[in-house]
Amino acid sequence: MSLVSVSLLNRLAAAGLLALGCAAHAQGVAQAATTPPPGTMTGAYGQSLQQQQQQQQAQADNRAAPAAKPANAGDAVSRFLSDRGLIATAETGGSSRLLDSVRDTASDLVLSAMNFLGVRYTRGGNSVENGFDCSGFTRHIFEMSVGLILPRRADEQARMGSLLPIRKDDLKPGDLVFFNTMRATFSHVGIYVGEGKFIHAPRTGSAVRVEDMRDAYWAKRFTGARRADLKAAADAPVTR
Repeated sequence: MSLVSVSLLNRLAAAGLLALGCAAHAQGVAQAATTPPPGTMTGAYGQSLQQQQQQQQAQADNRAAPAAKPANAGDAVSRFLSDRGLIATAETGGSSRLLDSVRDTASDLVLSAMNFLGVRYTRGGNSVENGFDCSGFTRHIFEMSVGLILPRRADEQARMGSLLPIRKDDLKPGDLVFFNTMRATFSHVGIYVGEGKFIHAPRTGSAVRVEDMRDAYWAKRFTGARRADLKAAADAPVTR
């Protein structure tokens, strides 16, 4: 046999050995992938144990993962406003901003006022049982929520010394807002709730409700706003 043939056979043999080695390696890898670790039980019982362990691990992972909270979960203010009909539509645009304003302010006075949405208007009324007129409503809310006794009439409330005049641009939830609805400067009063809206007892045949001060009717009749100075009110004589 020539040296060329010997060399060729050697190369073929080497290639064959290499091929056999690759096949053996691949088979070993496959066996390693399918062979369970030492001590692992096989058969139907072993598979059952593995499934049980996997289920237990999945349950543990679920308990460890934080639960997703629904929108407004635990938000009592949102539920309260929705139940009372103040936010009657989806919380978008103005309704959403109004809700944020009330929630962020956390005004007990405003929330107290909203609790009376739907109470009927009664001229001279100052209670839930008898109904409210505009000044009877504001008087009741201020006394109940912040302990401030307001005068009975709207014009007297506007002139009360412990109520500070506020510019329209500086309004905050809880401020009193006044309107000329009977050819008198301070003939109507309500409570500002935010985003240009106020709550009031409007007129005979209606009930306590929220309206927009920017509507043409109210915008041209707005005559001023007042804010309670509770420190001054505490030192002032009580007027009933």
